[in-house]
Amino acid sequence: MTPDRIWQPLVEELARWQRAGRKAEFWLRDDDAVDPTPALDRLLRLTGEFAVPVTLAVIPARTDEKLVARLDEAPHATVAIHGWAHRNHAPEDQKKQELGPHRPREAVLDDLARGLSHVTGLHGARAVPMLVPPWNRIDAGLVSDLGSIGFTALSVYGPPKPASLAVINSNADIMDWHGTRGCSDHGLLVQAIVAQLQQAFDGGEPVGLLTHHLVHDESAWLFLERLFAVTAQAEGCAWLPIRTLIGRSAGKGK
Repeated sequence: MTPDRIWQPLVEELARWQRAGRKAEFWLRDDDAVDPTPALDRLLRLTGEFAVPVTLAVIPARTDEKLVARLDEAPHATVAIHGWAHRNHAPEDQKKQELGPHRPREAVLDDLARGLSHVTGLHGARAVPMLVPPWNRIDAGLVSDLGSIGFTALSVYGPPKPASLAVINSNADIMDWHGTRGCSDHGLLVQAIVAQLQQAFDGGEPVGLLTHHLVHDESAWLFLERLFAVTAQAEGCAWLPIRTLIGRSAGKGK
């Protein structure tokens, strides 16, 4: 299938939103930022070129002022808190988790409070008090305590579950983690995004695109460039900053 044919379903879906006088909404979360790297530079250049706000999930225990200096040149970037050290505490026979039930609850919450303090202290107004759990997993029993240590939002993957704070989930991951570990098939990704938009048209969640700049292959970069180009050409489309989505969700009383 030619590239134009691959993207045609998205072009048609965005045209449907435009005809309805509505804006199809997207937002971008990129995980595992720590330091300035050529891959991060590429992500920031690409998102900057298309005026796409990007939320970087930063690993607190592994980051310092070097990332601050780089992001001072990227006003379209926001930072969230990616756990504490992105360290697995689950046994080998279980899925990886840093924020699971494998350690005392107080120890996990202390790590998260320290991570929020560290990232906010470094980045100031660029930081949002949103927790992005490593591997998109968190013990459900911890969620009700996140507000007490300063978090106002949570972002994992998949349909949001009711919680005591705003839940802004990613729902379209471009990486094929269980196969090639490179970019997923572009046609399948377009289908997944269109399906998410169709749900959103009837009151569902915006498209939350999830990327991991440090492990992108050329296919992943090409997909992002083409997605940004298609959406830039569509009047019925908007890429939203994370603060807009958090504010909206908080306004709903979630």
